[in-house]
Amino acid sequence: MESDIKQQRAHIFSRRFSRNKFVELSITGVLRFFTYLVIVLAGYLFCDIAYKGSKVIFISEAPFINIQFLTEKPQTLHVFEPAEIDTKLKATRAEILTKSVQRKALSSANYEEANNYTLAIKELNKEVKALDVLRKEGRLMFSDTEYRALVETPSENDYVYSTYAYSGGGIGPAIIGTTLLVFGSILIALTLGVLCAIYLSEYSRPGKVLQSIRLSILNLSGVPSIVFGLFGFGLFVLYLDWGVSLIAGWFTLALMALPVIITASEESMKAIPKGFREGSLALGATKWTCIRTNVLPYAMPGILTSSIMGIARVAGETAPIMFTAAFALRDRLPWDGLEQSTDFFFQGVMALPYHIYVVSSKIPQNEYTQSMQYGTAFVFLLIVGLFALSSIILRVKVRKKYDW
Repeated sequence: MESDIKQQRAHIFSRRFSRNKFVELSITGVLRFFTYLVIVLAGYLFCDIAYKGSKVIFISEAPFINIQFLTEKPQTLHVFEPAEIDTKLKATRAEILTKSVQRKALSSANYEEANNYTLAIKELNKEVKALDVLRKEGRLMFSDTEYRALVETPSENDYVYSTYAYSGGGIGPAIIGTTLLVFGSILIALTLGVLCAIYLSEYSRPGKVLQSIRLSILNLSGVPSIVFGLFGFGLFVLYLDWGVSLIAGWFTLALMALPVIITASEESMKAIPKGFREGSLALGATKWTCIRTNVLPYAMPGILTSSIMGIARVAGETAPIMFTAAFALRDRLPWDGLEQSTDFFFQGVMALPYHIYVVSSKIPQNEYTQSMQYGTAFVFLLIVGLFALSSIILRVKVRKKYDW
C-alpha cells in the first residue's frame, strides 16, 4: 500500500513533456547557441591578433622585445631581393597560370590529359614554395634610416629593388599620441561627467526640464562617432581655431564619453542610501560637504566603472581623431621643438587607430604591411587593456576602503 502511494506521488511530480516545455527548451538552446557563438568569434578574433601580433613584438634574441618597432616612427621599407631567384619565381608563376588556363580549356573527355596538367601544377607550386624560401633567405630589408646610412647600395644587377610605404620602422609616435589622447579625454570627461551627475542627482528638481535633459543625454550616447568628429572639426578646429591638435581631440573624445559617464555616475549616486545624506545634514554639514564626504566616496566604484566603459569607446575611435587630432605621419614627438609651452596642446599627433586605418586601407597591401597591421593592433589592445585594468584595480581598492 505504501509503495503504491510513493509511486503515485513520484508519478505526479515527475517531468512531463508538453508543448510549452518544448518551446521553452528550444528558446533556451537558441539563446545559448548565439551566446557561445559570439564568445567563440570574439575569442578567435582576439587570439588571432594576439598570435600574429606577438610574433612582431616578441623576438627570439635578447632583449626579446622588438624595441625598434615600439620606439621608431613608421618608415618606408626598402627591399632588395635576389634577381636570379626573383626571375625564376616570376617565370614559374607564369607557367602555372598558363597550365591552369590550358587545363580549363580541355573538355571533360580528356580526363588523363587534365590529370597530367593537375600534377604538373602541383609540382610547380612546390617549386614556387622552395624558391620563395630561398628568396626570403637572400632578401635584404632596410628602413629609411638604415637605407640612408648605407655607404654602398646592393648592385641592381644582383638584386631587384622595391619600396613599400609604412612597412618599415615602428609605431613609437602613435603609441605616445594614443596614450595622450585617451588620458586627456578621459580626464576631461570624468571631471565634466561627475559634475553633471552631481547636479542631476543632488541639486536638480524633478520636472519636464530634467526629463528632457536626461533624454538628451541618452540620445547622445547613440550618435555615430563620425557626427562627433564633424562637430569637433567645425567647433574646435575651425570656429575656435585650435587646428588639428591634441586639445581639439581631447574635447571631441570627451564629448563622446560624457553620456556614458553621466548616466553611470548618476545611477551610482542614486544607489547611495538617503540615510547617509540625512545623517550628515543632521550633524550640521552643508549639502556640498555631505555630497563630498558621504556620497562621492561611496559612489566612486560605479563612477570608475563608467570610466572603463568610456575608455573602451574613446580609445578605439578613428573618425573623431581623424578630423580633429591625428596625422597620418608625424616625425617629431609632441614635446620636441616647442617654441612655447602652450604649443604642446595645439599640435597634432599620430594615433594607433588612425594608423591601423591608414595601413589597412590607404596603401597597397602586401606581405610587409601585415606585420605592421597585426603588431599595431596587438599593442593597441594592450594599451586599452592596461587603462581598463588600472581603472578596475583602483575601483577594487576604493570599494574595499568605502565598504558599506
